[in-house]
Amino acid sequence: MYGVYNTPIKIENKSLTISIEKNEIGFSYIRDTLSEKVEKLLLAENAKILVNPVEPLNTPKELTSLLLIEFNKNISIQPHIRKTIFITFPVEIGIFLSKKREYELFDVFSLTKQKFTLYGNPEDGIICKYWKSDVLLTKPELDPLKEGFIELVIKNQSSSWVNIQKALFKAVGMKIFYDVKNVSMKAEMKVIDDETAEIEFLATPSEKNMKKALEIYTTRKLSVSQTKSVMQEGI
Repeated sequence: MYGVYNTPIKIENKSLTISIEKNEIGFSYIRDTLSEKVEKLLLAENAKILVNPVEPLNTPKELTSLLLIEFNKNISIQPHIRKTIFITFPVEIGIFLSKKREYELFDVFSLTKQKFTLYGNPEDGIICKYWKSDVLLTKPELDPLKEGFIELVIKNQSSSWVNIQKALFKAVGMKIFYDVKNVSMKAEMKVIDDETAEIEFLATPSEKNMKKALEIYTTRKLSVSQTKSVMQEGI
């Protein structure tokens, strides 16, 4: 489903329909999911669209730029070693309109349930998008319209065994890749001690022929000084 399309067009599967039909003054856009139907009018002579997975922090509103993924089981990692696991994340889908050689975000939605939580204590904690994930040893098979996977390299730089229950990710710096079967990211988690870790995304795909998704936070031209997420309130 992901890719570039000329209009008019109709894209359908069991959980989603996207149609762009010609009318007297432009195009009618309809996006119909099991839980929501959205209609918009495009005043244009021609239109090309890009359907693309985007950073999962735009729906239902932009309340936060942080994604907290809680693991379904605790991980204990030995001092001074490096191991790779796979975790899942919720996919959001962006619809982009062509603008000369660039694309502009027109619609964004998700087919997964949206939850939020606090990272830190109730008095001054940070609001995060929340997701609970299995901890997997190999790449999972998922519905790419709903879930993707993160190939997470964990490095324990401390001199002690450390327990890990969750990971915090920034939208800024996310590098999402996709193909017909998968949506994925790669990240590295450097464990400093039993309360502190740094997480940074890697700009390499999990498979050779995967395409890189557009980064919304780049296209919005935000001034970004730090792409790492720093966990200081527990891992």
